[in-house]
Amino acid sequence: MQSESYSIKKAAMINAIGKYSKVLLSIVVEVVLARLLTPHDYGIVAVVTVFTTFFSIFSDMGLGTAIIQRKDLTKEDINQIYTFSVYLGLILTVVFFFASYGIASFYRSNVYIRVGQLLSFSLLFNTWNMVPNGILNREKKFVAIAVRTLVVYVISVVITIVLAFFGARYYALVFQAILSAFFTYLWNYLTTKPKFKFKYNNSAVRKIASYSGFQFLFNLLNYFSRNLDNLLAGRFIGSTQLGYYNKSYTLMQYPVSNLAGVITPVLHPILSDYQDNKDILYQKYMSILKLLMAVGVWAEAICIFAAPEIINIMYGSNWSNSIICFKLLAISIATQMMSSSAGAAFQALGNTRLMFIQGCINTAITVLSILVGIFSGKTIYTLALWVSISFIANFVISYFFLVVFAFERQFSKFLFELIPYIIIGVIVFLSVYMYPEKMIHNIYISCISKILYITFVYIVGIILTGQRKNIVKLVFR
Repeated sequence: MQSESYSIKKAAMINAIGKYSKVLLSIVVEVVLARLLTPHDYGIVAVVTVFTTFFSIFSDMGLGTAIIQRKDLTKEDINQIYTFSVYLGLILTVVFFFASYGIASFYRSNVYIRVGQLLSFSLLFNTWNMVPNGILNREKKFVAIAVRTLVVYVISVVITIVLAFFGARYYALVFQAILSAFFTYLWNYLTTKPKFKFKYNNSAVRKIASYSGFQFLFNLLNYFSRNLDNLLAGRFIGSTQLGYYNKSYTLMQYPVSNLAGVITPVLHPILSDYQDNKDILYQKYMSILKLLMAVGVWAEAICIFAAPEIINIMYGSNWSNSIICFKLLAISIATQMMSSSAGAAFQALGNTRLMFIQGCINTAITVLSILVGIFSGKTIYTLALWVSISFIANFVISYFFLVVFAFERQFSKFLFELIPYIIIGVIVFLSVYMYPEKMIHNIYISCISKILYITFVYIVGIILTGQRKNIVKLVFR
């Protein structure tokens, strides 16, 4: 299999074109759907999505990342792994189809039965897609991935909006998930053409077991740290409040997934080429990490400062209960953007075992934080605050393990390299208190004014800390 040659910069730019094209479209889609659907509709789908995500962990089992990392896999090995995923997908789909009755019983509503049974088909296609997607990343087909992402999204959301307009309610979101999974799998399969074999040989799966096993366990832990809030909020706070929380969380993830998400998907395929030289790998990775922090500080300040305008423009006045929740969640944006790249570094070093160990600690902290957030106040605001605290704590733990044990370097020196960006963040956040909040009444002008103000202060902070040349160098390198 021929692998294309890419630098992180070139791969990230290709990914950015597809990513940001999708972002612009998704903003329009969110604005439309938020006015056609209610918080209750989003809450219902959010509950079932928690469980489909859980089953998706078993559908992956680290197969995709193992295909990228293990350069010695033959075409026959990959075909056998694909065969395994086909059988696995059928089993998981049947299990989830009937598990929908249990979900409905737990949440005391029969509406979850039909929703869960329909979403079992998205689980099927997502499972079958793991190997084809791994092949595309292994061969660094980033252009194909970017085009596919955009085309599939456009097709699925057009149908979703039509269904929502004609009163399909939460079923519109259900069919978006199904169509997106189906078209993605179909595209990837026709592009990579892995062969299914009725007679399965587990030698290929055994070959990657030591690597993919810890990746799977890490994904399992990460699931609980990322979804326990939705799982418990839907049960103890209610689906409507969950809808407000889910929308806030989704909006908070925009800068994390669409700024950091431009770089992180291509990190592992490219950094894995340097897995035998820790020094080069560390240098390349730190360049990316500093850039993520620089962008994260700016994005976090805007999301907190302009939260009322962002919520009202995106979703309308009916979603005003999400404003405070969004502000509290946005506290952790910068650390989340940085943490999102840690997994790629662990994977590139071939140390998924260490990634799993730190994942255990992070999960324990996250679970404890969510439990405190759910039961201390039983509101989405206390939950949002404690979730942000857990993200910040997880950042410290993840990078302590990565720097000290994986890269074998001093943690104090690692933190020292980040100090200028922390100072910039302090300057930006202190300047917020000097902004004349009540001068502008038009919501659109107010939003633009706040973004320009934060950006100006941010640039001043970069100049004062002497980071202008470094940031320009990071971007263009």
